[in-house]
Amino acid sequence: MSHRFDPTILREYDIRGVVGRDLGPADAYALGRCFATVLRRAGGQKVAVGYDGRLSSPMLEAALVEGLTASGADVVRVGLGPTPMLYYAEASADDVDGAIQITGSHNPVDHNGFKLVLGSRPFFGPDIVRLGEMAAAADWDEGAGGVERRGVLEAYVARIAEGIAGVEGLSDLRIGWDAGNGAAGQAVERLTARLPGEHHLLFTEIDGTFPHHHPDPTEESNLADLKALIAARKLDFGVAFDGDGDRIGVVDGLGRVIWGDQLLGIFAEDMLARLPGAVVIGDVKASGALFDTIHRHGGRPLMWKSGHSHMKAKMLETGAPLAGETSAHIFFADKFYGFDDGLYAAVRLMAASARLGRSVTQLRSEMPVMVNTPELRFAVSESRKFAAVAEVRGRLEAEGAQFVDIDGVRVTTPDGWWLLRASNTQAVLVARAESGSAEGLERLIAEIDRQLAASGLRRGDQAGQ
Repeated sequence: MSHRFDPTILREYDIRGVVGRDLGPADAYALGRCFATVLRRAGGQKVAVGYDGRLSSPMLEAALVEGLTASGADVVRVGLGPTPMLYYAEASADDVDGAIQITGSHNPVDHNGFKLVLGSRPFFGPDIVRLGEMAAAADWDEGAGGVERRGVLEAYVARIAEGIAGVEGLSDLRIGWDAGNGAAGQAVERLTARLPGEHHLLFTEIDGTFPHHHPDPTEESNLADLKALIAARKLDFGVAFDGDGDRIGVVDGLGRVIWGDQLLGIFAEDMLARLPGAVVIGDVKASGALFDTIHRHGGRPLMWKSGHSHMKAKMLETGAPLAGETSAHIFFADKFYGFDDGLYAAVRLMAASARLGRSVTQLRSEMPVMVNTPELRFAVSESRKFAAVAEVRGRLEAEGAQFVDIDGVRVTTPDGWWLLRASNTQAVLVARAESGSAEGLERLIAEIDRQLAASGLRRGDQAGQ
């Protein structure tokens, strides 16, 4: 019997929706049938499955496993844990050919979805579109796959801890960790027990209602508890994670946030001392200071599309050992597997600070002062968002503006730069601007508003995350 997914849940990077409204167990079952069929037709057989701490995740996991086995795939259930633990289960096992994590990431409590990997490569874009077509045609194999449970938490934590192997001078570090009641909580407890230094933990109990604050470290308001802990205990720095543990937030000893692109600059300086000339990838939303930092330390900066799947694919294509996004997905192929892991980034920050001989607070203080906006997100219909960006691009081209269009448009002017792009995961446009002065930033924002107005749009209604 065929199945039709609500078209809004088939996103660029993953499958995601509101449970009970446009996502439910029938979708999970159909996804399992389709993914197992794709896997087996590609010569694979075994799929690792994990899930986050959301209240709906066990239900969706059970339906997904039923669908996978009904189309003949064998399933390795790794259980509750962060998305990177599931990635690790796939990347480190010779007998696993694909992986699916049930997760709502940093989205509201009633959201959930699926992140997919096939053959250690991200499964996204046209791959996800194809799943919808297969389900509508009931184009799936029949079979009777087996199921096994495989505990990987201890091995995963041990592998993360290798990020400080051979690094001296860590025993005096005092660090705060905020798991935000997300899926990384248990892993944070076990990891910090292995690490040198003094560690203070917040909200490690996994609770899908997120009772203390929403697990999105890119929103500064969600870092208030971590900032208070750092101030009260006089800690060197603190780290926080999103709901599924693949993104990191960092606060220095003075309570200042170190954003994703700034963090990537620290990692680039540390790594390029060992790998001069290496390619380091940043996304189109990243500060111009990041690309200057990479170049100054002997690396080859590469600007690329936002989105974890795009980043991973570009790393594989270019052989880049390091990449990162402003949204705080950091990808290490240097001494790691190339996927985004907030816990591993935290450990590598400890190592980078020690190797560079400067505290995280010093590293933050040395960064150039730029004036920029946060991500400005505003609601635009799915049918309009890409067309609007195309209209802006056409006008910029006619005006002879200096811009790149690898993901939306990023326009450079004497005042700095501004960006407008369509989100691949929501019905929103995303804008950002950066300048060396407040006056310059005002002019850049005015230019964004001028272009939007020419397309009959405005920044008025801010969209949620």
